[in-house]
Formats: sequence, structure tokens, C-alpha cells
Amino acid sequence: MIRILVADDHAIVREGVKQILADVSDMVVQDEAENGQETLEKVARNDYEVVLLDISMPGRSGLEILEDIKSERPKLPVLILSMHPEEQYAVRALRAGASGYVTKASAPQELIGAIRKASRGGKYVTASLAEKLALELDVITEKPPHEKLSNREYQVMLMLAEGQSVSEIAENLFLSVKTISTYRTRIMDKMGLKKNAELTLYAIHNKLID
Repeated sequence: MIRILVADDHAIVREGVKQILADVSDMVVQDEAENGQETLEKVARNDYEVVLLDISMPGRSGLEILEDIKSERPKLPVLILSMHPEEQYAVRALRAGASGYVTKASAPQELIGAIRKASRGGKYVTASLAEKLALELDVITEKPPHEKLSNREYQVMLMLAEGQSVSEIAENLFLSVKTISTYRTRIMDKMGLKKNAELTLYAIHNKLID
């Protein structure tokens, strides 16, 4: 039996996953978590075959939680289940140790297949993502500016590029306005940009946002 921990701050998503897996004979949602801290506590106390982890949760990002899980339980497969398209986060997630990346728009059978593959120690990678990873390995030139950002800085950069204000980002991430302002300053310095509009153009040009 594949025992699963579903970590997502939206109850409707957790319920949706449970419904999808309800009729799958070899899988059971053993536990749920609605934030990063609860996720880490349950991983420390219980045994699971797979963790389904959202990237956008209150407080610390899913990528940071992923790194903590892999630090404590390196062999525990963690599958990212995200509303964000794979262009934005998939490569970073795999680099951080994820066993795969599935978007919430995926078909139920895709999620079931990804869980099975992860539970067997494999990596679930779509054809388009495999191509991106192959291209990244082939590129010898210097990485683009957004690759210099930490995972949290990258998350804030995307939110700024999508037009969110510093105060809106602070509210969404449960962080202070001062903290987000500091992140914004660091992002602009690392990327050599001065205005949010430049960030938006950069993100569109690099296909990080639509």
C-alpha cells in the first residue's frame, strides 16, 4: 500500500486528491498537512511512501520545505503538485530533490501514474520537462540572471513580474512588507534591473509568465 501525505493549504485541493485516489486499490491518503511546519512534523513522526507537496503555502515556500524533507529523509519521495506551470518551478523543484512535478490541471491518471513512479524510486518527468532538462545540461554559457536568485527570491520575483505590489506579496506569503522590500532590492541587484516593469518584460521574454 502506498501511504501518502498530502500537503496543501487549500482544503478543497486535499479533498480533491482524496477523491481521485479513493478508488485506487494500492494507494491511501494517510495524512494531510495545511502548512510547511505541519508537513515537517508529520514527516518526522510517520512513515509515508510519497509526499504530495504544494509550492505555494503560507510562510515558507514548498521548495524550502522540500529541501528540509530531503535533508531529514533523503530517500522519501516528494512529488510537487502545483498550480504553477512547469516552466516556472519544475526544474528548480527537481534540482532540490523532488521526484517529479505535476500541475493541478493534470488529468487524474497522470497524478496516479506519477505517484506510482515516485513510490518505486523513479522520477516523473513530462516530455516537455525532459527536453528542458536536456537543454539545460547542454548549455555551457553563463546561466540567465533569474538562476542566480534563491528559491524565495525567485518566488517573489515572479509575483512582482505578475504585477503584485510589495504589500500584496507580503500578505500572500505571510511575511512583513519590510521583508518583501528587502527581497525586491536583492532581486533587482542580482538581475541588474531597476523597475518592476523591467522584471515583467524579462519574465515574459524568458517565458516565466504568460
